[in-house]
Amino acid sequence: MATLIEITDPSDPRLADYVRLRETTLRHSLESQHGMFIAEGTKVIERALQAGFRPRSLLLAPRWWDGLSALVEPFDVPVYLMDEHTAERVTGFHVHRGALGSFHRVAPTGLEALLESAAQRLVLVQDIVDHTNLGAIIRCAAGLGWDGVVLSPRAADPLYRRSIKTAMGTVFQLPWARMADDDELALLRREGWVTVALALTEDAVPLASVPPLVAGGKVAIMLGTEGHGLDQNWLAAADIVATIPMQAGVDSLNVSAAAAIACYVLGAGA
Repeated sequence: MATLIEITDPSDPRLADYVRLRETTLRHSLESQHGMFIAEGTKVIERALQAGFRPRSLLLAPRWWDGLSALVEPFDVPVYLMDEHTAERVTGFHVHRGALGSFHRVAPTGLEALLESAAQRLVLVQDIVDHTNLGAIIRCAAGLGWDGVVLSPRAADPLYRRSIKTAMGTVFQLPWARMADDDELALLRREGWVTVALALTEDAVPLASVPPLVAGGKVAIMLGTEGHGLDQNWLAAADIVATIPMQAGVDSLNVSAAAAIACYVLGAGA
């Protein structure tokens, strides 16, 4: 059963999970060490709980307890209640809607397991380190009916607070896997996947021409960083290189916008 605890001192050691949330390096170290992540906002907390993630604690403005109590009560966890000004002194920023949750991480799905599932549509992400972009890509994939996201070894953490917030908690429901190394791209070809790389190369075909080429098969979109795009190893592993035609002198879109268009075009009728 959850225990409600009122706290007025921002230096209370029981709040360690929530300290200095804006400091990315510190948070990565802390969250990795303790196997936890932070969910921000009541809707995101609800989705984490509904997806089966086990809470370590919650930090709430009192007005949010009634709305979350039914989901939280079954767990033996502390619920720290404090005003939003005190919460800001703990975290280092204005807490969105005065609600944070600390949750235990679980081991991510392995790439082989994801490929062996019933998945037919995947988004592959190479070295995208911006957490906001990654969260937006995950939200696009989930919202447009894709089956999962595969991350390169150096890509951002989907369970970092900013990724979760931008994804609106869809990272809890969409399976994702992190590759051990780039050699694992070969698994897709062995399992019969058609890989479509989005890139500005001379041999790229318009994205709109691709659906007939992949109809009825298992398809994976490959996305690279905005600065450098996909590297030569990933491009060489692609079956098709496609581009979204631009106008008005614009050469490309933000990677999350490109992901949304590609997921829509290649997912229609799948």
